[in-house]
Amino acid sequence: MAVNLKKGQKVDLTKGNSSLKRVMVGLGWDEVEKKSGGFFASLLGNIPQDIDCDASAILISDNGKCVNSKDVIFYNNLQHRSGSVVHQGDNLTGAGDGDDEQIKVILEDVPNSYQRIIFVVTIYQAYERHQHFGLIKNAFIRIVDADTNKELCKYNLSEDSNYNNKTAMVFGELYRKNGEWKFGAIGEPTNDTGIVQMANRFM
Repeated sequence: MAVNLKKGQKVDLTKGNSSLKRVMVGLGWDEVEKKSGGFFASLLGNIPQDIDCDASAILISDNGKCVNSKDVIFYNNLQHRSGSVVHQGDNLTGAGDGDDEQIKVILEDVPNSYQRIIFVVTIYQAYERHQHFGLIKNAFIRIVDADTNKELCKYNLSEDSNYNNKTAMVFGELYRKNGEWKFGAIGEPTNDTGIVQMANRFM
């Protein structure tokens, strides 16, 4: 049975589960229902734009930093050079049920020089489009055994705080401790304007 996490909680993934080799990190969100403004708004081109959220993974070295821009896995760099972290592709609207974006991690292939993988979500052109996480509901991150499709844990961010005017979010992290892989629920909002600015926090 999957573990439902609260902000700040951590869970062991591989301890007592040595068969776990690959995980799929699923991230999802829904837009709050938009007001179209009616017929005249459509004539004027004032229909609200879809919110384009982008999930990314930032690999952190054993010195606590992201030391290379190639260690940021996102829509323009879908696979880490080690092959251990693979972004499954960009979703432009967040429409539909289930995961909106997925990032696969082959745990045993993550080089030993990396201790953490941080998962973040940014809003594309948030300031230009006047969009923020207060316009998003049902945000979550979940960890799934990629071989069995069994959900191991899930963290529903929307339950924890008000994210009005926040344009980016640290959802959670996979990290190594004493040879085991664990997951931590973070849910930390920021005002970063995109993945470059967000990644700079860890460099």
